[in-house]
Amino acid sequence: MTVLFGIFLLTLLVISAIGIVRARNLFVAVMLTGIFSLLMAANFFILDAADVALTEAAVGAGVSTVLLLGALALIPPNESRSKRVRWLVVSVVTLTAITLGYATFENPRLGDPEAPVHQHVAPWYLEQTPVLIDIPNVVTAVLGSYRGYDTLGEVLVVLTAGIGVLFLLGLPGAFGGRKTEDVARGRTYLSHHLVPQVVGQLLMPFIILFALYVQFHGEYGPGGGFQAGAIFAAALILFALIQGEREALTLIPPRVLVVLMATGALLYGSVGVLTMLLGANFLEYGVLSSDPVKGQQWGIILIELGVGISVASVLLAIYHAFASRGR
Repeated sequence: MTVLFGIFLLTLLVISAIGIVRARNLFVAVMLTGIFSLLMAANFFILDAADVALTEAAVGAGVSTVLLLGALALIPPNESRSKRVRWLVVSVVTLTAITLGYATFENPRLGDPEAPVHQHVAPWYLEQTPVLIDIPNVVTAVLGSYRGYDTLGEVLVVLTAGIGVLFLLGLPGAFGGRKTEDVARGRTYLSHHLVPQVVGQLLMPFIILFALYVQFHGEYGPGGGFQAGAIFAAALILFALIQGEREALTLIPPRVLVVLMATGALLYGSVGVLTMLLGANFLEYGVLSSDPVKGQQWGIILIELGVGISVASVLLAIYHAFASRGR
């Protein structure tokens, strides 16, 4: 049954991809892109990658779709397409698709315990996580503890990308440019639609509550800072779409948003500096408590909080940078 459902999802993915390429109306292309992301999230879920599925749904289908809709306000609604067929491009795409399809026949069977990926460090993670960290979600243990350096690098990449976007597009009231009051009141895509207004206001508290659940329950189930930050940002972006850009910037002022972008990364790094001051290695959380296992748990909670703050604030800042520019 799982195989049949996977084939069904793959068929829908192919149809959505063809629709995205063929669509001349950019709004239709954006909507199909969101559908494609939702289908990918479902595909990740049936592959038992629940954390990745949650991230794809929140970022790919949620925040990315909203950012693309914001970009549509700055460009013509339809794509100007050339009538000439670019056979070189078609040939390269076809050859690449055939090569990737052929390569999949060499992949191990789904769930095969003898697959190479299960013969390296994965068995050690599964055996030692209950002993060293004592949390059920091994994915969180790997990302937050065993690969803590790598995750810190990802947070810094997100922060750097956010800073780059803000310097390119600007954010009212953040860097001494336009004031927040200069943003037009009520600039929203949903101000004239009653159903989205009512449903959005009903959903926002539940979205924020779910974001908090994902943030502080990531050790026991799918979730963590990246997913929670994206979900929290989606809730506040929905608020901006319903209430207007000026009201959203009043709720969380741009200067506060910029400070939060750095605060999350600083919190993550500060945990590592604290472990060094306590005589351990950088990001070696065991010294944060008299019980090394509890210290690991506290360390993961703190760095995941930093991740959530950075991701949420960066996504919000990028959205506001797009939405406050006007047409």
